[in-house]
Amino acid sequence: MEWQGWFALGLCVVVLLTLTFTRIGPHLVMIAALTILSVTGILTSEEALLGFSNSGLITVAAMFVVAAGMHASGAIDLLVNRILGRPRTVRSALSRIFFPVVALSGFLNNTPVVATMIPAIYTWSRKIGISPSKLMIPLSYTAILGGTLTLIGTSTNLIVNGQYQTLTGEPGFSLFSITAVGLPVALTGFLLMWLWFPRLLPDRSKNEAFSNLREFTLEVSVASNGPLVGKTVEEAGLRHLRRVYLVEIDRNGTVITAVSSEETLQSGDRLIFAGDIDAISDLLRINGIVPSTEDDQAHVLMTQRAERRLVEAVVSPHCAAIGRAIRDTRFRSQYGAVVLAVARNGERVKGNLGTIKLHAGDTLLLEARPAFVSRQRYNKDFLLINDLNTESPRHERAYLAWVILVGVIAAAGLEIISMLNAALIGAGLMVITGCCSASQAERSLDLTVLITIAASFALGVALQKTGVAEYIAQNMVDLSNGTPWLLLILTYLTVSLLTEMITNNAAAVLMLPIVLEITEKADLNNVPFIFAIMMAASASFATPLGYQTNLMVYGPGGYRFTDFLKVGLPMNVLTAIVTITVLLIGWPLVVVE
Repeated sequence: MEWQGWFALGLCVVVLLTLTFTRIGPHLVMIAALTILSVTGILTSEEALLGFSNSGLITVAAMFVVAAGMHASGAIDLLVNRILGRPRTVRSALSRIFFPVVALSGFLNNTPVVATMIPAIYTWSRKIGISPSKLMIPLSYTAILGGTLTLIGTSTNLIVNGQYQTLTGEPGFSLFSITAVGLPVALTGFLLMWLWFPRLLPDRSKNEAFSNLREFTLEVSVASNGPLVGKTVEEAGLRHLRRVYLVEIDRNGTVITAVSSEETLQSGDRLIFAGDIDAISDLLRINGIVPSTEDDQAHVLMTQRAERRLVEAVVSPHCAAIGRAIRDTRFRSQYGAVVLAVARNGERVKGNLGTIKLHAGDTLLLEARPAFVSRQRYNKDFLLINDLNTESPRHERAYLAWVILVGVIAAAGLEIISMLNAALIGAGLMVITGCCSASQAERSLDLTVLITIAASFALGVALQKTGVAEYIAQNMVDLSNGTPWLLLILTYLTVSLLTEMITNNAAAVLMLPIVLEITEKADLNNVPFIFAIMMAASASFATPLGYQTNLMVYGPGGYRFTDFLKVGLPMNVLTAIVTITVLLIGWPLVVVE
């Protein structure tokens, strides 16, 4: 290789290390790599920006809008309400979840499907008396398995297909070309979940982090004719307390939420604080603060009020507050909400609430203004999992949304039109028919995912253009002595390991040019190897970090990291065995002349 090849290889290693060991967003890392490759002249501007015009990327974006239409119209809720019912056992509940979710995620992006299903499954689990911790990981795994059934089931499949077309000039794969591999994997995965998960998954229903509001909220009153009457919250010294902070004021039956520092205290105000319950003694030492009577504080926060909503929300990987202390995030002004408590790894984080630094996957109990729910429903900062009096979807459009989705699937599956055109028409119809609004369609586009995918293409093109892919491929062929089945196993394992460390899309895009060189060097059929990349990139079960839907259910299920290892490692092994077996049986590895 010339210097360009070694430079591209070194850059690839730096990208992998950065994605693995830092908190820098994948889209920023990939854009930086694209910039370097373009500035150094290794890629022309057209080659560097090739990913932004790729048909696979545009199809992914269009399918995000189709999924938004299914969500906003209540089409998914229609399916949930008709099928879930009232099972009496965990295994029965798993069966009811699996088939509708696997069908949905086969044709819609996994992320919006899981985002829609989490609040439904969370509420449903409480109704039927089954702990959410028994159902949330199966929900994520089912969506992952369903995404392997078709080419549009997950963004990874679409991107691999798009890059395959770009690098080879071939027409690509049809909608159901991977179904022969994905279906056996999905069914065996369900069998494993049905047999073992009820025993392996924890039951944390008896120790839910937010089961008792009185454990982390405390109430005091402003003494009549005391020294605090007429003073602002700031002047009374109630804004910057170390262990608690003021959530709301109950004044003669009227609730003042997200209290401003300039709010003037009045005689008899009932002040509700959140934080360390042991700080009640510190509050009572303040001159002018007296205890509320036991009768008065029986159900303060549990009382339904138009001015207030109690919301449980999960911090998403895209939240701007990640890594910052709660006091520094300006929740009141930025979100119109106040944090009452934080749960992590299934347990409430105790101590000084204001100094807690937020992590992706944390579950927050918020007291929010009513507008918070509608504002955050399509926002990327939080995933709502349980809220009061949520907005009703446009149920009258539910059946129409289903017609549009089935039309997209039929048009692409029967190859009447291309998948790109089918997805674009479907997205347009969702907006035109009112299944979702234009603003909802815009908010559904996950720009960080789209930018990551588009920028990743530059690195993949550079690996092929500079000879790095050929160099690595030759070494892998030599290592395996050209044995086809061993090369297939090595391909699957490499992609699987990369997926657990970096994003699944990036892992697939980086490996594809290498695999294409391997199959060309060894005169092998590249189809089973491409399918191995698709399956391995999606089959990320062992950690909550490997796949976004795993992280999404991490907080709502009250899980710990070890819970994923316990059930995810067997799923990884089973998926690998079934995938490789089906590929070896169903496709010839050696090109037949």
